[in-house]
Amino acid sequence: MTFPRPLRTLLGASAAVVLGGVLWAAFTPVVFDSHEELFEIPKGTWARRRAGAKIEILPQEIRLVVDMRNILVLRNLDDVPQIFGPTLIMPGQSFRLPFEKAAEYQFECSAHLSGQMTVVVDEPLTSPWARLRWRARRAAKKVLHA
Repeated sequence: MTFPRPLRTLLGASAAVVLGGVLWAAFTPVVFDSHEELFEIPKGTWARRRAGAKIEILPQEIRLVVDMRNILVLRNLDDVPQIFGPTLIMPGQSFRLPFEKAAEYQFECSAHLSGQMTVVVDEPLTSPWARLRWRARRAAKKVLHA
């Protein structure tokens, strides 16, 4: 089956744009403005939960990248202390936890309904495939949470 010339031109141009986007995503370095990934526990979280609200204020899984965005910062803006792993974060305090090794970490977290949080630390994004996977995962997350 042959397509008319204008349709072939349109299909070829579309394929070139898609290929260009994939190549850009794979070969353009990922740059962060900071090594920190900040998450805040809003004021009133404990009171809302005590009143029966089943709210999730932090993601169940946080993804970081070794040597790029590898410091988790939790800021407690609530009126009560929060527990993260073995750490008690008092109201108004921030807790910084740097990660130097790629792995999956499990933490007790009182800010979650489940009481657990997973921190996944990825290898540095040095290869084109790693950058492409990272950008695809990030795009998919944005689409799912939109």
